[in-house]
Formats: sequence, C-alpha cells, structure tokens
Amino acid sequence: MDSTLPHYSKAQLALRNGQDRPEIWVAFQGKIYDMSHSRLWKNGKHYEHWAGQDLSDELKDAPHTDQVFDKYQAIGILI
Repeated sequence: MDSTLPHYSKAQLALRNGQDRPEIWVAFQGKIYDMSHSRLWKNGKHYEHWAGQDLSDELKDAPHTDQVFDKYQAIGILI
C-alpha cells in the first residue's frame, strides 16, 4: 500500500457519500477511490451500492471484477 497517501477513518469516508458532501468516495481492500466523476455513481449510488463505505465484501455480488478499480486512482488509505 502507498504510505504517502493520506489516511481516512470510516467516519471520514462515510461523509463522502454524495449526499452530505459532493465527494463520492468508496473504499476497496484498504484503499479509497474518488468516484465523483464517474457517471455510474450519480448522487452517491451505484445500483444497490452506496458511496461512503467499504465495498470490499460487496464486490462478490457485482457483475465485474476488482479490476474495475484500475480505472480510478486511489486517493487515500482506509484506517
């Protein structure tokens, strides 16, 4: 993991849900990704998934693999 990235708590991540603040962030396997510019994450929702949380356990239900995160730059580390 990139130790130069800023660290954020689950509470800080939860605020970036597209509702409380304009940022749309999700965590996956310890990294936080900014999905604010993704057309698939409008208003902080992507199908039945909500932004502002760790989606590591939910990926198994997705129709795609974890390689989808390769399209996005990690902006932080979830602590």
